[in-house]
Amino acid sequence: MSEVHESRLARRVGEAADELLKRSRSVAPVDVFARIGWIRAAQVDEWRQGRTDHLHAAMNVRPDRIAAALRALRAWARERELEPAETAYTAATRDRRPLRFTAAGGEAAERDHRTHWLSPDLTPAQRERLTARQNKAPDITVLLADGAWTCGGCRGTGEFQLVEDSVPLCLDCADLGHLVFLPSGDAALSRRAKKESGLSAVVVQHNRRRKRYERRGILVEEAALERAEEQCLADEEARARRRDRDRERRAEQDLDFQARMAAEIVRLFPGCPSGRPEEIARHAGLRGSGRVGRTAAGRDLDEEAVTLAVIASVRHLDTGYDAMLMAGVPRREARDRIRADVDAVLTAWRAS
Repeated sequence: MSEVHESRLARRVGEAADELLKRSRSVAPVDVFARIGWIRAAQVDEWRQGRTDHLHAAMNVRPDRIAAALRALRAWARERELEPAETAYTAATRDRRPLRFTAAGGEAAERDHRTHWLSPDLTPAQRERLTARQNKAPDITVLLADGAWTCGGCRGTGEFQLVEDSVPLCLDCADLGHLVFLPSGDAALSRRAKKESGLSAVVVQHNRRRKRYERRGILVEEAALERAEEQCLADEEARARRRDRDRERRAEQDLDFQARMAAEIVRLFPGCPSGRPEEIARHAGLRGSGRVGRTAAGRDLDEEAVTLAVIASVRHLDTGYDAMLMAGVPRREARDRIRADVDAVLTAWRAS
């Protein structure tokens, strides 16, 4: 790589690492790769599930650029006097095999990828908890089947599949057939059932629109589920009161966040019409919506995230975008057509 390109890459790595450190007080190379767009979250999930031979196989990036990014990350971390901590990466498979980052599997390169950089402000107790959480073996992951598939063992099929050595297996062939499915929705029941179960697995499904894996429930032993149900019945009244308190607390937090987001919109777009910043903040920050205001960057009121929320509002309310979609215009083509209109509105709103 040329010095100019390496310098630009170092700046991108540093900006990504700064954001990650602010958010979680630790920085991992794989998170930096995702932040700068070298790998998608769904691809990281597949690698962690043991479905990819090594991380680099999912990255369409030259090895020398990856090595340069790691050098830049080390230099950034040393400049800020961060503390290195080597972290174990194990696959979400029954054998808990170590995950590989590189094709060659060389120890030095693998260690560079495994090294997390921790904030020096962490207390010893905080560092211990963070390290323990990062080193914890992941849950066995089972996929909710999406479409027709064939088990590599019995040649049958089923609702769930466990991918092992790139071969999909039904629950019976994976020795998980005795487990029962508990859908997501009741956090207390799921937590207690998993704790009671000697063997369990997390069930996920790939969301094609969002390009990520989403949790759908867990597989647990039937007797464990029965015990968990009895425990939940015994303290239902107390948990109902706690849920009410939590609901009120979350509502207050949402109102506070929306007010801060509206204020940031006014700062960035002082010409935004009266009442519109509050409307944008309510829409973008709706809990559970998956919109930009609920992302980590949105919650941090990152300037890019806030701007994306404003652009989405302008697109739908101030252009003919929705009418084009109703008329059958492809989404990308419709966005290209109204891009100049969106830019004009943003330019006017940025004017004080």
